[in-house]
Amino acid sequence: MSQKQADDIRQSVRDSYARVAEASDNGESCGVASGCCGVSADINSVHSTRLGYSEDDISTIPAGADMGLGCGNPRAIAGLQISEVVLDLGSGGGFDAFLAAREVGRHGQVIGVDMTPAMVSKARRNADEAGLDNVEFRLGEIEYLPVADGCVDVIISNCVINLSPDKSRVFNEAFRVLKPGGRLAISDVVATTELPDEVQDDPQLHASCVAGATLVDELQSILEGAGFHEIRISPKDESREFIRDWVPGSGVEDYVISAHIEAVKPA
Repeated sequence: MSQKQADDIRQSVRDSYARVAEASDNGESCGVASGCCGVSADINSVHSTRLGYSEDDISTIPAGADMGLGCGNPRAIAGLQISEVVLDLGSGGGFDAFLAAREVGRHGQVIGVDMTPAMVSKARRNADEAGLDNVEFRLGEIEYLPVADGCVDVIISNCVINLSPDKSRVFNEAFRVLKPGGRLAISDVVATTELPDEVQDDPQLHASCVAGATLVDELQSILEGAGFHEIRISPKDESREFIRDWVPGSGVEDYVISAHIEAVKPA
């Protein structure tokens, strides 16, 4: 892929999720595709419970942070501890970051990174309104993280890395910012078969977390190439039910599936 093609993909995704943030602020339909984002707080919370979040999770985060985005619950596999430093890749409105901030406590820290200015602004407003002082949001691309070397205990991410046109660089950056012994706890979409050209070339399907999905074996190789050990990629067959709703009638559930992705930086 050329640099221009990669930049075009990033800009298309950035524009799509800027529209999601704006529509969410206005209480309007905000879907990149019809099932990627709900149309109200009630619908978003229903989607989030399908992904594995509890009613308590949803009720304790700042209003407007849950936009019904995601394909799983990375905190379910993160094992967060008091005082840890957590990095959320593609933090959006701050949903997972706020939940992580509660788990690591006031002596811990959560850093959210998102490339969409409207999302970063939304997350910062949510944090201010909630009075949270152990979470911050930074504008940046996950391929070029605005984070120092070796300062993060855990990286979480929810259905974002599939959007990147350069996943090798994403995981190289993740390896760089993790402390020795640091870990990945990611929910993302992976491909179960080679994607047809018409799927890969569809900008809407890319922004809808389908066209950029990577085959499991390829993802394993990328993680190994970045230096990670103890790699576990666990596809979730039940996710086909909600993936089917992302682009109804398209059959995308035949090509992609949600998975938990775990790995460790050697100590």
